Amino acid sequence: MSRRIAVFGTGANGSCIAADLVNAGLDVVLIDQWPEHVETMRAKGLTITMPETELHVAVRAHHLCDVATFKEPFDIVLLAMKAYDTRWSCEMIKPHLAADGMLIGMQNAMTADTILDVIGPARTLGCVVELSSEMFTPGRVKRNVPPKKTWIGIGSLDPVTDARLAEMQALLSHVGRVEIKPNILSAKWTKLLVNAMCLGPCAMVGLTVLDAIELPGMRELIIEIGDEAMRAGQDLGYPIEPIFGLTAEDLAGSNRPAEKLFNKLVSDIGPGRGRNTVLQDLLKNRASEVGMINGLVVAESLRRGRPAPANARVVELTRQIEAGILKPAPENMALLPA
Repeated sequence: MSRRIAVFGTGANGSCIAADLVNAGLDVVLIDQWPEHVETMRAKGLTITMPETELHVAVRAHHLCDVATFKEPFDIVLLAMKAYDTRWSCEMIKPHLAADGMLIGMQNAMTADTILDVIGPARTLGCVVELSSEMFTPGRVKRNVPPKKTWIGIGSLDPVTDARLAEMQALLSHVGRVEIKPNILSAKWTKLLVNAMCLGPCAMVGLTVLDAIELPGMRELIIEIGDEAMRAGQDLGYPIEPIFGLTAEDLAGSNRPAEKLFNKLVSDIGPGRGRNTVLQDLLKNRASEVGMINGLVVAESLRRGRPAPANARVVELTRQIEAGILKPAPENMALLPA
């Protein structure tokens, strides 16, 4: 019997993940909170435009309110909601997850503890995703990193799920290259470190990463942000973990591992020059995840009596943009202290 899969949250990345699984012939239900997106998918399907090809699939899309009508439990739920929507979305889908089901949070930020708290350790895996995409039109996604360049790391948060790793690796291999990570929390913090360097800083100046790093002072700011995040992670017991397909030898050979990770991400995004998820949120007047990324670095640093001024600057400028005081623009670099 085929496994019933739900992709909960079909924004840009969630849509890419769902489309790949549907294209592989799997039993997939899509659930989202954007009404126009759901209705467009129902009427016209889902279109994913990639650098070298385009994927169009017919999908079964549902509104949030439809969840209450589901009769059969899901064997697997792939959670792709915003990090700040983790708790309520887990509570919402929990009654519809099979007793031996599995929920994987394919999100930014350190959401694993929240998922564990709601779903429990026996039905949860940790996950890190390298996938860049953008969506401004319902039913249509621009995927900047195609499947052959997409990297996914999964790992157990409790030994009870070790036996499920190979199964989930095979499932997610339809989306990208999947690596089992023994220290998944360190991998997630390493991804948060990279996100701290590239999402908020580039979004606050309204540019793609390839354009933003050309601004005077931006690369220096990015490296300072990464160093602060690396120190905070080490304080928490999260050493730098090879992700994005890098090896321990790749990072050991660099005296600036944060910069090495950042350069690898820029290389993988390539010439598509995609707008990152935070910039998309700011352009849509939505709340961003900066508070749960750069803001977490600041909070964990201050808890140990150590400031994180570079991350704090990004948090404050993003707060002003979200409040409507500023617009994402290169001129915002001039507002940063020297």
